[in-house]
Amino acid sequence: MAEKRRSSGRGQRDLKVRVKTAKGRKLSSKLWLERQLNDPYVTRAKKDGFRGRAAYKILELDDKFRFLVPGAIVVDLGCAPGGWCQIAVDRVNALGMRSGKRQGSVLGIDLQEVEPIPGAEIHVLDFLEEGADDSVKGWLGGRADVVMSDMAASASGHKGTDHVRIIALVEAAAYLAFDVLNEGGTFVAKVLAGGAEGEVLTLLKRNFAKVVHVKPPSSRADSSEKFVVATGFRGGSGRDLEADPRGQGALEVDEG
Repeated sequence: MAEKRRSSGRGQRDLKVRVKTAKGRKLSSKLWLERQLNDPYVTRAKKDGFRGRAAYKILELDDKFRFLVPGAIVVDLGCAPGGWCQIAVDRVNALGMRSGKRQGSVLGIDLQEVEPIPGAEIHVLDFLEEGADDSVKGWLGGRADVVMSDMAASASGHKGTDHVRIIALVEAAAYLAFDVLNEGGTFVAKVLAGGAEGEVLTLLKRNFAKVVHVKPPSSRADSSEKFVVATGFRGGSGRDLEADPRGQGALEVDEG
């Protein structure tokens, strides 16, 4: 049960919601619920009709890097509950609602069922299973302009293990991007701060003109998540390309 704190007596009402400890509820669950109730992005997502606060992360990243343009072909890995697809559908004009603009398309992939999203084609698939890449390429039916991944492994409670697991997902998503992206395309993926991402970042720097680490404003300050945005795909196979001897593709950190 939740209750709102009473006025602090300083002329303004304190609207922060506190959650009472209920029998059988763990402290971690209480704190999570309290955080959700007080999160402005959660409230804003409900108002704007988005399926989760994560929608604002891809929206903010696109506002900065401009990769979801009308006519773009997008693959969204780990798309549940669908917030990233919602943003992509609108921005690439997948429904053809913007007169005079090219019409794009959005392909969403996730382990679990996702409620249909107008303008998006969504499939249930374990992206790490054998042959998953071929399934995605079959549904795609050609090249993509953007591959984006919000995939995350189930939390183990051990930061090091969780970090390694999500880096493995990023690497798998990156290899799909190498196979399907058009030259000049963009790869966006969620990572966790830690020490195991060096190899995958090196891989990305070999294949893209620019690779940036960024934490969008909607990402919680106490979260270890960041996003890697790789733009200007060079083409070719990521397994075969060598590092650019001119030093291009250096990792940049953008905290804005």
